[in-house]
Amino acid sequence: MTECEWWRGCVIYQIYPRSFCDANADGIGDLRGIISRLDHIASLGVDAIWISPFFKSPMKDFGYDVSDYCQVDPLFGSLEDFQELLTYAHNHGIKVLIDQVWSHTSDQHQWFLESRINKTNQKADWYVWADPKEDGSAPNNWLSYFGGPAWSWDSRREQYYLHHFLKEQPTLNLWNPEVREAVKQVAAFWLDLGVDGFRLDVAHAYLSDPQLRDNPARKEGDPPASDIPASNPMSYQRRKYSMGIDDNLEWIEELRAHVNQWPERCLLAEAGGDHSEKVAASYVQTGKRFHLAYSFGLVGSEMTKDDTTQAIRTIEDVLEDGWICWSTSNHDFKRSISRVNPHYHDTDDIARYIMALGLTLRGSFCIYQGEELGLVQGEIAFQDLVDPYDIMLYPEHVGRDGCRTPIPWMQNAPHAGFSTTLEKTWLPICDPHLRLAVDTQNEDEDSVLNFYRAFLKWRKDNPAVMYGDFTLIDTDNDILAYTRKHGDDEILCLMNTDMFAQSFVLENELSSFTALDPISYGTEKDGEIISFQPYGYAFLKKAA
Repeated sequence: MTECEWWRGCVIYQIYPRSFCDANADGIGDLRGIISRLDHIASLGVDAIWISPFFKSPMKDFGYDVSDYCQVDPLFGSLEDFQELLTYAHNHGIKVLIDQVWSHTSDQHQWFLESRINKTNQKADWYVWADPKEDGSAPNNWLSYFGGPAWSWDSRREQYYLHHFLKEQPTLNLWNPEVREAVKQVAAFWLDLGVDGFRLDVAHAYLSDPQLRDNPARKEGDPPASDIPASNPMSYQRRKYSMGIDDNLEWIEELRAHVNQWPERCLLAEAGGDHSEKVAASYVQTGKRFHLAYSFGLVGSEMTKDDTTQAIRTIEDVLEDGWICWSTSNHDFKRSISRVNPHYHDTDDIARYIMALGLTLRGSFCIYQGEELGLVQGEIAFQDLVDPYDIMLYPEHVGRDGCRTPIPWMQNAPHAGFSTTLEKTWLPICDPHLRLAVDTQNEDEDSVLNFYRAFLKWRKDNPAVMYGDFTLIDTDNDILAYTRKHGDDEILCLMNTDMFAQSFVLENELSSFTALDPISYGTEKDGEIISFQPYGYAFLKKAA
């Protein structure tokens, strides 16, 4: 671990700007709102922030459809606002990562507007275009994340264009060296401005099979994909050719070499697809690929002992010399507290368990805004939904809008202190969130928020937890057990992953772990027996 490798063992706080804080009273969060609340983030003790897209966009997918990579959308403020945010964060010792969507653009991006004119213009090959089959149907059977074919017809070119998401999000042709160079220029613009790196959206979808071969059907017994629900028709296919292909690695290494020209920068990739954990682990190997990647093993699961163990084993089997970034929630999935066990009465217990788990696995960790407050999934009526993905899959999947509701800053203020607008906020404030407002939790030493602050400080005081070796221990009950070791320091981590009380016996080689750390919660130690309340956790240090 060196200063240049600040990303190794770091904790990143994800900001979804539309929902973080609204400074101009229009009901939508913005960059100046982030500036006004950076003290809250600094109080947590995190190392970096990741800000979801704030670039110019028609907002068909709420900023993930970029029409100009180097302009701030007026909805969020100005480039000067971002520069002020960057300076403020750096003055507080916080690194800044910004979201970059290099798999696709908006259909309103100037590149696509030119590309679709005809087959001979200078940007004709900047997107993935293909002729129809003889019967006029789409080139192959690839499906979109948003339902239906991944191809849309363009009458001007009399060709189909590929879109893995909405039809308004055409896929860039990253096989084209000119497109790669354009992406590198975008990276250079922001790196020269002083950002500390990028979170890379859907990095597994950069390249597709140039032969456009059909994806095979998912067979009975094939493991389900972790990044999409079973209600999505894409789940019927194995995405063998449409994304996650081996050629992606060459482009990843090219990107890393480019970014290496700016010292101490970091690339954090989202890695999905049919084998999310394997893809994430392979994308960070060898030191020539991404610095960090996160998978959907915890983000998309109920985080039972089996779920978590499987994700850990899959990553550890592939990881080798790479470094992973764990995440338990983000802006695309149902909030973790509502996923773990919707039948357990005390969501604060679950929030603390998720915190302890995520912050002690080997790797870095990403906290999604509101996790530090213990926010549950927001319940939103169908008429209030705005996300096209949630609307398409309703009612079987309602996850994105419900996890993107505004942050409650003040329990008794209008709109919970998120906005002073006299109108509705872009998504409603959820009543169950009011008791979890920041001002209320600041005053309660036993709040989830203050547990996060204490736990993050403890993590920084323990190098074994930040970047030590990891060993998983088999148990015969619902206790998840593993050790973290760095030099002479070794810590035994024990988690009750269940809503019922459990016990664990420190026997054989584990009997040398004697001292129960005060950071433990919901546990008692009586000799060699440790008793756990539901979702309790214990950390023990090895005797010298």
